[in-house]
Amino acid sequence: METLIQIENIHKIYNPGENEVRALDNVSLTIHHGELVAIIGHSGSGKSTLMNILGCLDVPTSGQYFLNGQDVSGLSDNQLSDIRNQEIGFIFQGFNLIANLDALGNVELPLIYRGIPRQRRRRLAALALKKVGLEARMKHKPNELSGGQQQRVAVARAVAAQPPVILADEPTGNLDTKSTQEIMDILKGLHKSGRTVIIITHDDDIARQTDRVIRIIDGKIQEDYYNNREDIHDEVEENNKSH
Repeated sequence: METLIQIENIHKIYNPGENEVRALDNVSLTIHHGELVAIIGHSGSGKSTLMNILGCLDVPTSGQYFLNGQDVSGLSDNQLSDIRNQEIGFIFQGFNLIANLDALGNVELPLIYRGIPRQRRRRLAALALKKVGLEARMKHKPNELSGGQQQRVAVARAVAAQPPVILADEPTGNLDTKSTQEIMDILKGLHKSGRTVIIITHDDDIARQTDRVIRIIDGKIQEDYYNNREDIHDEVEENNKSH
């Protein structure tokens, strides 16, 4: 499989010196195109810091991060913003929808930033909402939608521009059991269509629905294994030893 993400000896240190906090401590990791991955850990484990670096929302204190072969670990804020806009679709726990825009407007917003012409972006936004089952709710504003429907709008917004990577940060954290499974089914469908999907979670039940689980504790990767695929598990173990 072709490598999409490769991080090498990443450290992220806050408050350097006597009271420093090592949020990430010498982390190395490879993720391939087309994987469905869960990065799992408790609060304070470093998983959110890792997500911020993978999503080009933050840069490491030291180490290298290659995305599609490009070293992005030393890029400027503007360069990182361009990469986020072109390469990554974000889904957040809090939905992050604009209250005074309807569902179609919310999904269309990042397409405006990409400079996509109005007619085409309207078509892409409508198609994305249809994919998540909200074709009948396009004109509804967030306060007219349930939590599960708001998260589906957020998923549509993330995928409308067809980015190669979907990065989902606790995407089911605010949802009931039924809505949680609906969102997971959508994410799994995106993966089957060829997207690389990375889910940040504290929930073992969510992790069990992915192909690969990366468990992080105290800023270090403690486990990296494939669900129900022992042959690849052995391969990953060998790769980790070689880092």
